[in-house]
Amino acid sequence: MRRRAFLRGAAGTGLALGAGLPSLCARLAAAAPAARLSRVEARHYVKLPDREIECRLCPRHCRLGDKERGYCGVRENIGGTYYTLVYGRVCSLNVDPIEKKPFFHFLPGTTALSLATAGCNVNCKFCQNWEISQARPEQIESIDLPPAAAAARAAAAGCPSIAYTYSEPTVFFEYMADTAIAARRRGVRSVVVTGGHIDPEPLAELLELVDAVKVDLKGFTQDFYASFVRGDLEPVLRTIRTVAKSKAWLEIVYLVIPTLNDRMDKVREMARWVRDEAGPGVPLHFSRFQPMYLLRNLPPTPVSTLEEARRTALAEGLKHVYVGNVPGHEAEDTLCPGCGAAVIARTGYRIDAVRLKKGTCERCGTAIPGVWT
Repeated sequence: MRRRAFLRGAAGTGLALGAGLPSLCARLAAAAPAARLSRVEARHYVKLPDREIECRLCPRHCRLGDKERGYCGVRENIGGTYYTLVYGRVCSLNVDPIEKKPFFHFLPGTTALSLATAGCNVNCKFCQNWEISQARPEQIESIDLPPAAAAARAAAAGCPSIAYTYSEPTVFFEYMADTAIAARRRGVRSVVVTGGHIDPEPLAELLELVDAVKVDLKGFTQDFYASFVRGDLEPVLRTIRTVAKSKAWLEIVYLVIPTLNDRMDKVREMARWVRDEAGPGVPLHFSRFQPMYLLRNLPPTPVSTLEEARRTALAEGLKHVYVGNVPGHEAEDTLCPGCGAAVIARTGYRIDAVRLKKGTCERCGTAIPGVWT
């Protein structure tokens, strides 16, 4: 990502900060981006003989010699100590509608200060943010944004939450955890947008610090994960189960890719699994694929396929199923499972109407699961 593109992306954030605050874009333009990497000791690893280490952050368990980096490209063994190279090194920063993550049942109509560093622990052939997720930190420009500064910026911008998003937050675990702590001190919540490839121990630690998690369930077969994600399905399912049992709010996205993961028998199997393992009230978003990265040869998902997937999931007992990346589609609305009323009406990321009273449908009184205040 070139400096011009980075500043262009940040410009929207500066405008969103409000008339009484300095423009973020102006601040970035005034400060030359630092080329240095961070050197903060990583968490969740073990030291081995001969200055080797084994990472215990994600299921890859990279075993590394001196001066070797993990698969993610942002964590390095230096002399037998494992370091994160991206602590506070933010390469993407925006104020986004919370619906963009997407979270439809978490503080609807609010904004989130959204940030990312370089790096990812998988390599999706359809990644829309591959310029940062598949880059090493020295290959892209970034700014210094320590945890306390990120929390202060969110509060100043009037954002009720910080979103760790765009790349894979697991790989900047230490920065995310410390920022969530700093944010909580200011009354700012934290939400995580993740592919779910994280080990149980760091996940348990994270769930004590954050308020909501959106998991991208990219398919429902191991073959798909091996071929198109370079990861494994089971750790993602384990993450979903764990989040569902925690105090954090959970939503799930399933990107429907033509010919690759759009078979309705697998969609039905996935919907049953979500119902049984996460609960019928967990929101499930079927998102439209757009040709990206290494899958530019495929067409966008037909809207009819998304609609069929939604009908299939509803038939399996899920209560809140959405069609995503199709602005203006009626399946963007949150419907009351009791009377069918649109308790939240949406057009794209815009909230048109909210008909909830203390988390219940104004018409019939049915409780709608979510975090509303």
